[in-house]
Amino acid sequence: MSSGGLELPPGDDGHDGHEGQEGGSVDAPPGAVSLARPLEIGAELDWGPGAWAEVRTRARRAGRAYIWLNLVEQRLRAVVAAVLRPIYEPVHGDEWVIAAAGPTGQEWVQRAVAVREVSRRKGYLLDPADDNIISFLTLPQLRELMVQHWPCFEPYFDDRREVELALDELEVARNIVSRNRALSQTVLAQAERASARLLDILGSGIGTRTAGRLPVDAVEDLVGDRYADVVGVHADRVRLQRRLPAEDLFGGARRLDAVGIGLNLLVQNYSGRRLVRLAESGCRIRLLFLNPASSAVRRRERELGLKKGEMSRSIEMNILHMRRVRARLRDPGAFEIQVFDETPRFTAYLVDGDGADGLAVIQSYLRKSRGMESPVLVLRGGGREVLRQEQQGRDDGDPGLFEVYREEFESVWADSRPVS
Repeated sequence: MSSGGLELPPGDDGHDGHEGQEGGSVDAPPGAVSLARPLEIGAELDWGPGAWAEVRTRARRAGRAYIWLNLVEQRLRAVVAAVLRPIYEPVHGDEWVIAAAGPTGQEWVQRAVAVREVSRRKGYLLDPADDNIISFLTLPQLRELMVQHWPCFEPYFDDRREVELALDELEVARNIVSRNRALSQTVLAQAERASARLLDILGSGIGTRTAGRLPVDAVEDLVGDRYADVVGVHADRVRLQRRLPAEDLFGGARRLDAVGIGLNLLVQNYSGRRLVRLAESGCRIRLLFLNPASSAVRRRERELGLKKGEMSRSIEMNILHMRRVRARLRDPGAFEIQVFDETPRFTAYLVDGDGADGLAVIQSYLRKSRGMESPVLVLRGGGREVLRQEQQGRDDGDPGLFEVYREEFESVWADSRPVS
């Protein structure tokens, strides 16, 4: 008998509620419920590789969204406290949040007070800094405080509508993540853009912004030191240029060092007119091409199955184009072109490599693949990690990959010959 008084006989396919203890059938009383066998339950609970892959995809997306939402909520909490606490705390003390919420916010602020008390009793408050009411307010509640007291926030922010629109875009992702539902790639991308924009508005942009080329990602900022400066991996150059176009990579650079066979990413994707403007604005440019007359070019042509002289002519055309650019400059010394005769091992574009906000694009050469088809690494300069070590009071970090390739460039440059 069940707890509700119903008889629950064991179920059996092909027998609709009739089964005896010895294989005979008996009539089941009205209202009897058939139970599935344990074996049948186990089969239903089993997950295949496809289901596990879907779950991991959901977890990765939710994890990224959670990091962004957490950063936004903490920053907004700090901003609200910094603006409203000096106004209400002198009169209301520790209950300044209750006073700031006013009559319209009594319901949700009292709910936050109750959750705080429960957390105190159960020992959930591990950090004394969180033992306050504002730490238990959600993102919509913090937003409500900000909107109610906008005249207090107006001196610090230019556009209230921009703040509210960014928070509106975050609300969809926040609702999904809080309930552990499926988060699409489109909604995740929207949440990341809105979070980055909101953090900028609130005055806490994440890390350095390499002249707008590749903003530091929230996840990279937290765990980027685990990956030795690598902030992007692309299967080929086409995918790289979708994520980081040549205009964004080279535009606004103050220093550009490049080494490779023909440097097509720069020569063929960044116009000579832009290069002239870049150099005239003060950018120092050093370009290292493989000598088109070297034996290394002929070996590379054989590897790729090209006709004899085909690659040599391509390199010569690129060098001639760069010489024409250099000839248009008032200071040709700021635009240096040299060639090397060694076996080419990689292509590297180092943008602002002498500073903490440097960015590098690296491609190793594969035997049977052209540069356009080779995998690409995007590296961030080491300034962030040095700063992190200084903040932690230590200076024992190993140099990242960015520094390795920068030193390699300088070594090849020292052994190369100038192009007149």
